[in-house]
Parts: sequence; C-alpha cells; structure tokens
Amino acid sequence: MGASTLPDALFGSIQYYPSISSCRHHDPIQLFTVKSLSTINRRTSGGKRKVLFADAWLCKPRHVIFSSMDDSAEALTDFLDDGDGNSLGSSKVIGVDDNELLATRKALSDARARNKAIVKERDQLLEKLARSEAKQKEYLSTVMRDKDLSISELEAAEALFNNKLEESLEEKFSLESKLVLAKQDAVELAVQVEKLAEIAFQQATSHILEDAQLRVSAAEASAAEASFQIEERIRSASEGAITSVLQQSKDAIEKALAVAESAGDHTTKMAAFVDNMGPVDEIISVQSQNIKLSNTVNDLESQLLVYRNDIDRLKLEVKQARKEAKAYELRANDVEKLLLEFQESSRKAALQQKEEIKSSLEKMRKDATEKRKAASTAFKLEIERMKAAIEAARETARSQDGAYMRRCEALQRTLRAGEAASKMWRQRAEMAENLLLKKSSSEEGDEEAIYSVNGGRIDLLMDDDSQKWKLLTDGPRRPTPEWMARRIRSLRPRFPPRKTHVSEAMAAGYKTLDLPKADEVWSIAQEKLKEGDVLVEHVIEKEVIEKKRKALERALQRKTVKWKRTPEETKPESGTGTGREIVFQGFNWESWRKQWYLELANKAADLSRSGITAVWFPPPTESVAPQGYMPSDLYNLNTAYGSVEELRSCIEEMHNQDLLALGDVVLNHRCAHKQSPNGVWNIFGGKLAWGREAIVCDDPNFQGRGNPSSGDIFHAAPNIDHSQEFVRQDVKEWLNWLRNDIGFDGWRLDFVRGFSGGYVKEYIEASNPAFSIGEYWDSLAYEGGNLCYNQDAHRQRIVNWINATGGSSSAFDVTTKGILHSALHNQYWRLIDPQGKPTGVMGWWPSRAVTFLENHDTGSTQGHWPFPRDKLTQGYAYILTHPGTPVIFYDHFYDFGIRDIINELIEARTRAGIHCRSPLKIYHANNDGYVAQIGDTLVMKLGHLDWNPSKEVHLDGTWVKFVDKGPEYQIWLRQ
Repeated sequence: MGASTLPDALFGSIQYYPSISSCRHHDPIQLFTVKSLSTINRRTSGGKRKVLFADAWLCKPRHVIFSSMDDSAEALTDFLDDGDGNSLGSSKVIGVDDNELLATRKALSDARARNKAIVKERDQLLEKLARSEAKQKEYLSTVMRDKDLSISELEAAEALFNNKLEESLEEKFSLESKLVLAKQDAVELAVQVEKLAEIAFQQATSHILEDAQLRVSAAEASAAEASFQIEERIRSASEGAITSVLQQSKDAIEKALAVAESAGDHTTKMAAFVDNMGPVDEIISVQSQNIKLSNTVNDLESQLLVYRNDIDRLKLEVKQARKEAKAYELRANDVEKLLLEFQESSRKAALQQKEEIKSSLEKMRKDATEKRKAASTAFKLEIERMKAAIEAARETARSQDGAYMRRCEALQRTLRAGEAASKMWRQRAEMAENLLLKKSSSEEGDEEAIYSVNGGRIDLLMDDDSQKWKLLTDGPRRPTPEWMARRIRSLRPRFPPRKTHVSEAMAAGYKTLDLPKADEVWSIAQEKLKEGDVLVEHVIEKEVIEKKRKALERALQRKTVKWKRTPEETKPESGTGTGREIVFQGFNWESWRKQWYLELANKAADLSRSGITAVWFPPPTESVAPQGYMPSDLYNLNTAYGSVEELRSCIEEMHNQDLLALGDVVLNHRCAHKQSPNGVWNIFGGKLAWGREAIVCDDPNFQGRGNPSSGDIFHAAPNIDHSQEFVRQDVKEWLNWLRNDIGFDGWRLDFVRGFSGGYVKEYIEASNPAFSIGEYWDSLAYEGGNLCYNQDAHRQRIVNWINATGGSSSAFDVTTKGILHSALHNQYWRLIDPQGKPTGVMGWWPSRAVTFLENHDTGSTQGHWPFPRDKLTQGYAYILTHPGTPVIFYDHFYDFGIRDIINELIEARTRAGIHCRSPLKIYHANNDGYVAQIGDTLVMKLGHLDWNPSKEVHLDGTWVKFVDKGPEYQIWLRQ
C-alpha cells in the first residue's frame, strides 16, 4: 500500500471538513481546506464554500490532483484534468478556494524554510560525517598504533620469555649437573662416614674391651691377693696360736712335772721330816702345794679360753674374707656380663647406625628425585602459564582490534543511516513542494483546485508499512534497545479508522490528530548513548579488554622479570567486617524439615530491602543429627537443608542482593564413620580420614591418642585435637574451599569453648573471612536464684577468648542477653556499670560484641533460654540502637508478627548512622526507665520514665520523635 509523505509542518496545517454537496450528485464527499492551524477541528460547512461531487460537478474548471496508492512504490501520482472531471470516477476530491490557496502557499514557504533547515541539518550531518571520518581515521591510527605497540610488547615479552627460557634451561642443566655432583659427593660422604663409623666403633670397642679386661684382671688379682693374705693371716694366726698353746702347755707340763718332782722331793723330805717331825706340819705343806697347783691350773684354763676366743675371732675373719672374695667374684661376673652386653649393644648400634645411614642416603636420593621432578613440573607449569599469558595477550590484542573495527563499522552505519534519513526527508520536502506549486493552465490560473489524496484521506503517516515507522522501529542499528522501543511506542500516534460515510465521520469520537514534530522524530545522530546500546557495549568491551591487557602485563612482569608475586595488601582486622553489619539468622531448629535453601533464597530480596547486610546460614556439612551440629564428612554438603547446588544458588542469590553469607562451621568435634577393634567410634571417613591421633587424649569416651584438650570437652562426639599440624592444615584447606568454591563470606564458629582461641586466629588468617562470630556461651552469675548485678567475670571470659584470637573474631554478647532478661522488668539500673558503660561485652569491646535476643538453641522448639515474649520489641529497640553488631532471629522476623517494628528500628539505625563503634552516653538508668544517646543523631528511652530531649540540659540540637511506642520505648533523631 503506497502513501505520500510530506513534511511535518505541512501535516500540521491540514484541516479536515466533512460536508454534503447540494449539487445533483448525492454521494457524500470529503472536503479538505488548507489553513495555517496546527490542529484539526471538525465543524459544519459555512461561509464561502464550494459544492463538490465525486463523479462530476457543475462548477468552474479547476485543478484536480490525485494520489494513487500502489504497493510497489512510495510516490505520488499527480495529474491534472481541465474537463468536466468525469474521468475521476468515484475518487474523492478536495476543493480549494483562493484564501486557502494563499494559506497553502504560506505553508509552502514554511516548507521551503523547513527544507532549508533540512539542508542545513544535512550540512551539519556532513560536517559530523567529516569529523566522524577524521575520528575514524584517528581511531584507525590509534588502533594501528596500539596494535603495533601490542605487537612490540608481545615480541618483547616473547623475546624476554625466550631469554628466560634459555636461562631456565641453562639453570636446569646446571642444577642437574650440580645434582649429579651432589649425589656423587653424598655417596662418597656416606662411604667415608660408614668407614669412619666402623673405625670409630672398632677403636671405641677395643678401648672399652681392653679397659674391661684390665679391670677384670685387676679385680681377679686383687681378689686372689686378698684371699692369699687372708689365708696367710689365718695360717700364721693359727700356727702362732697352736705353737703358743703347745709351748704354754709344755711349759705348764714342765712346770707341773717340776712341781710334781719338787712335790715328790718335798714329800720325801716331808716324810723324812715327818719322820723327824709331826704329821700336822706335813699336811699343811701339802695343802699349800695343792693350792698353788690349783691356781696354776686356773691360769692355764683362762689362757685356754683366751686362745679359744682368738681362734673364734680368726674364724670369723676367715668367713668375712671368704664373703669378700665371693663378692669380688660376683663383681667380676657382673663386669663380664656388662662387657658382653656392651659388646652386643655396640654391635646393634653399629648395625642400626649403618641402617640409618643407608635410609638417610635413600631418603636423600628420593628427596633429590622429588625435588628434580617438582622443579621440572614447576618449570613446565611456569612455561605453560607464560604461554597462556602470551596467548591471552594476543587474544586481547585481536579482541581489541575487533572491537575497534566493530565500533568503526557501527559509526559508519550510523553516518550512512543519518545521511539516508536526511536524503529521504529532503526528497519528501521536494515532493511536497512540487505537489503544492504545480500550476494550472493559463485559462485556469485563478480557478480553484481540488486535491484528492489517497481516496479523500491523508493516509501517508505512520502506518506499519511506512518508511518512517520502519526507521523509528528498526533504525540503522540492530537490535533496538527496549527503552528506545518504549519511547517510540509512546510517540507513535493512534489514527482513527477510515470513515466512508458522513454520519460515521460526524459521530466519531476522534477530535485531534497529534502528529510528531520533526525534532521529536528519533535521529541517530542526536541520540545519546545509553545502557544496552551496541556502541556502549563496544566501549564497555574495550574497557574490559584494556583491563585484561593491563592485568596480563602485570602478570608477565611478575612472572618474567621479578619471578615472584608482589605482596598483596592485607585487609586490617580480618573477620570483623565494616562495623555496619546487621546479621539475620536465616534458620531455626526445625528448618531442616523443608527444602530450606530454596525457601531462604526467595527471601533474599526481602531481607535486602529491610536493611539487613548478612545472613547466617545453617551448618552446611553432612551430619549425624539433621540440624547439622554433629558433622561427619566435612566435604559432603548434601544435607537435610538441600543439595550443594541449591546451597550455591542460594548464596549466589544473597550476593545478587548485596548480602553476606555466613557459614555455621563446627570445628570443635566431629562424628566418626567407623568403630575401632574395641568398639569405639573414633575412625573418621570421607576426604579427611583421620585416626585416633586426631582426637584429644583426655576425651573420656573416645580413646583419643592426641594431646590434651585446650578447652572444655564436648561429650557427645570426639573432640578434635587442634594442636596436631595435619588437623589444622586440613581445617584451613576446608575453610578456604567453603570460602572460594562454595561462596561463603564469613563464619559463625560453634562451641569455641572447646579449643583455644589461638587456633581460631590461625584459621581466620588463613581463610580471610569478611566477618566472623564465635559462640562462647557459659552461665552467668546468680545468687539465691536471682541474677547478680556484677557480671564482669562472665564478660571477662568472653573478652579473654576474643583476645586469644588476636581480636580477629567477634563473639556473641551472651552477657547482654542475660542482663536484658531481668533489666526489662523495671530493673533498668542493670544496664549501666559503675563506670557509666553498658554492663555486657558491649561496654568493654563494642566492636567485637554481637548482640542478640534468641537463636536456635535459646529459642525455637528447643527453648533452652527463651527471651521474654512480651519484651521482644524492647529488646530489639535496645540492640538495634546501640553499638555492637545486632542479630535478628528468623522466628521473630517472620513468625512473631513484629517484622514492621524491626524494619522501623533498622531504618532508625540506618538513618542515624549507628555502627559497632558508635559512642554511647547513658543519661538515666533506674527502676523507671533508661535513657541513652548513641552517636550524635539518636536518643532512645526505655520504660515509663517521663523524659524527652528538651528536659536534658546537656543535650543540644533539635530532636524529632521518630518512633513512639509509649511506655515501651521512644526514639528521637536529631533534625
């Protein structure tokens, strides 16, 4: 279907008037007049008007212009008829009077002015084309220059790579030669060591044997000499005693004989005397002699007793000497045994030393072989990396050239499209000018002209087959961005349907025909680049390629020049976050009963809109208990909460919503897969197949062979010995796998009381999490069933654990939770310590305090320590407006009906700019209530205390009440 196309200025000057002819033909005729108005109004015919008929008319001769519609071309077929118009058939005609002709000529002048503007625009487009060609040449020169530079850089890199490769090969050959020499030296050294060891052993054993033999011979000589001396002493003593006894006996016998002889002589004399004297004297003399003899006998008996005593003493000495001789013999035997044992041990030591030397030599050979293989492998990997870097650089250069060429082609298409559009508009303006300036013959010079265009209707605008609509919808670029299509659809007018009868035309509801102006029509030369545009994509692609090229240059520089990595910047205070985190515990004790990862992923956008910055995930590993806190195979992430693919997808959705994903990792204990021969579950399976040496030795239930535990014992599962190097290495590799491959950003560490915080520091430094929380939960101090006011000992234990980690991890502020249980029951004085600070960990180390009200252990279906239900809003008002990092429990946010209240408190915290280190000043804390200023822009009140900022003398500024919950809590923000 063909349609004539005119400039927009001409379109805006055409008005449509339906009328009924009063002549002899009764067919309805559509009559048009040309005026200078921009809108089209429907009115009844009046004033000076001509009556027209479709087939013939009785008026004066006039100019009649027809427009034929042909699908093969878009052109106007104009012709004149000076006759009676019978040849027009049933075509519609347009009558034009003199005034309207003047208006048409005026419109023609406007069209000429517009044509001049179009010519001027064409000149501008030509200038732009020239500039674009200059820019294209400049781009081409830049591309060629960059290409030459890239080629030169690649050639330089390749030359440098070849040089380094040659140097590496030479170094490899030199190292291999050195290795061979080192092997020979090692073998020679081993032989010499073996010989020296043998000589030293022989010398040592010979000296020891000689010394032992000398000692044995000396002992034997001393024992023989001692026994000989003892025997000589015994013999001499016995001989002397016997000879003395015999001599004395002889002497006594001789004396007795002499006495007897003297007694006999005396007897004879006495007898003679008796003969001469009396018998009495004789008897007396005999008695005296008897007395002497008895005394002599007594002396002899006493001497015999003395001799007997000496003999007994000598016998005892002989026995003692025999005992000493036996002891010397025993010592000699012991010395012989020791000598034999020493000889045997020396022989075994020599054999063992020989075996050790052989094993060390074998180990040296193996180490040298492994080092050679490792060096060769590393060298090959380095070569592969350098080849990949060079290939990537080449690919980058090719991509850059392609991007530049695509951009140049796009610019050329843009310029060609602009030129074609300008040419088309110029042709249409000329066509309109020719149409309106067509003169009638001389005899019909002042007569009226009737124009018939497309059967009585100007149907030449934006139908779907027109070139202008094709330009707007398609344009010179492919594809059309969505935002541009929406704009085109909004600009596209809605034409009324074609009317065939006057009654339909009169009853139609269409009153105006709002056509777009020329400057409203989309022009590619004036359109700005926007998101999704092809040229924008080329620019972005160029920037990406440039970044990759620079990265490759840095990689080549590191690999080929420095041969070492530049030190990376370390993040200060790893694991403590930015200070503005708001954590959401994304599960409860019963979450494992659902496909939880899928359900949690659907809530990511909602959590992000609420102002939450981090989501605490349930334990991700395979577990004996479905909740995940009895882990077994650490690398198996298919759990009751969902599959590993669902976990990855959930974490990816969190990242898409700018949320951190915190993994709940259990490092204190692990459930075994197998039983030992004695029936104890202490043999682990999976990728980390540890044995009993990975379990602490003081765990009473699992017979561990490791070192003693560095914390408290968890009796339900084997406690891991973190002092073992292989355990720590495996744990660090596992955390890095969760961090890099799975996508976790930080950790929640379970039961950190079970092992030293020093190991936590090592794990955090190795995995570099964005945020880390430790669960150090023990009992608060109570007296008589009531909570003690002073909880310094409790919070000191938590602070000590944080100190043990080097401050690299935060910890749950269990102290603040326990104090809030009592303080919110009109005991607000518990919320301030003697130094005017909060009484929990928040008061001593707020940047490491993670405040909370409930979690899966204290609340949910376990309910070990539930927070008072009627005080939840007050509790959240406290932790969400105070320093530290607050945690929101899943049940409270989605199940307890206080979600809007929590969102309101989060908004207050965000507006006031509260973070974990915000300064805190407590104004009041008594039975009636609690008032504190946090930061510079927020004041909050708990309780029914009658207070507002205007009553505080030291509180400056204008304060506006942001939240008013009556006696529960109120929050003011500085205006």
